[in-house]
Amino acid sequence: MVAMVMGIALLLGVPLMFIAWWWVDDQAHNDLDDRLQRVSQELIAQERPDGSVPGNLQEGGLRLLVPDDGRLILRYATPEQADHQVVMGREDLPEPSVSESLTMGRAGSATVQIPRSQVREKQWTAIGVVAAAVLASIAVGMVVAAVNASRLADPLVDVAERAARIGRGDLRSGGRRYGVAELDRVSSALDAATREIALRLEREGQIVGEVSHQLRSRLTAIQLRLDELSLHQDPAVVTESEAALSQVERLSRELDELIAASRGSGTSEAGPIVVQSEVNTVVGDFGPAFARDGRELRAEVSDRMVARVTPARLREALTVLVDNALRHGGGDCTIEVHEIGGMIRLAVSDQGSGVSDEDAQRVFQRGYSGAGSTGVGLSLARAMIESDGGRLELVSRRPPTFAIVVPAHDGSRSQAPSMSKEPR
Repeated sequence: MVAMVMGIALLLGVPLMFIAWWWVDDQAHNDLDDRLQRVSQELIAQERPDGSVPGNLQEGGLRLLVPDDGRLILRYATPEQADHQVVMGREDLPEPSVSESLTMGRAGSATVQIPRSQVREKQWTAIGVVAAAVLASIAVGMVVAAVNASRLADPLVDVAERAARIGRGDLRSGGRRYGVAELDRVSSALDAATREIALRLEREGQIVGEVSHQLRSRLTAIQLRLDELSLHQDPAVVTESEAALSQVERLSRELDELIAASRGSGTSEAGPIVVQSEVNTVVGDFGPAFARDGRELRAEVSDRMVARVTPARLREALTVLVDNALRHGGGDCTIEVHEIGGMIRLAVSDQGSGVSDEDAQRVFQRGYSGAGSTGVGLSLARAMIESDGGRLELVSRRPPTFAIVVPAHDGSRSQAPSMSKEPR
């Protein structure tokens, strides 16, 4: 708006300045011409019957027609002198000057002159007035622009802050109106979205509570049965029951951690953990299943690698990747762990047919599955890793390779190593 006002002011102001300059000059010439007409009338009024002008003119009326700081020059013939001249007003008129002349036949001629500086002064004054008007219009335009910008920008900033609060989980309804139809519609849409999100979260919380209650009840029943089996006389049954009981207890703990994290009240914090310990746990859980299929699950990890991550989240994400390799992959599965630039990278790959081009674009979308599963695992795994400042990406389609990148304990936590978001 300011640019538009300035453009219009220049487009109109510059021509107006030229017009003002010309108008003042034209007014000066018109004034001199008007004075000459009245001088000619005075001279004609004093003519003799023979058309001559007496030498001793009555100068009273003529002197009134002399402009300020100017002069009047009369040339006419008298009985005594053929070219008589009379000067009225300023004798030493500076050059250059502005003048107008009039020839009156036998009555002679008249010339009126004024200093050009007098006209120039008026011209510059007129230009100053035009410039002042242009500057005043620009100032008014800037004030109007500032008021309108504030009227639009402040509500936009408020709407953006409300959207940011919603993104942070603050679902309090704003309910503000700004007097601008479009902004009021956006505000109403934000209020409606906030209420819908709050309602859905409440329903999901209730479902999570009910599911967790049912799972705990079933896990408790399984624990009781396993406790009974641990008293069996057969040592093999006791060994298997104790191993199953350990798995149930670990599942119960992880379930509690996941439910607490979903409610924002988790007590576990990202801390230094030995990566090899978590990898070995996953290998121990899935190794027999791979062996039954005639496949091998192996890990390449150093015992010196320590990551700053929540143990349950890393273990669960790694479990999802290995389970996918078992269910949907082929051949041997390898877990490779490397430290790169202050980050630890855990890559899980197998020798299967890989991920199709279509599935690669949507593999992390919640609810999407190209193999008939629930489509929740990869989405949940990525969310858990990202909550600890890491990343989970599909880095290669064929052979299929998923990589988890988490901060190292003694490394930089500000930036993850570069990985292509578009798998090869």
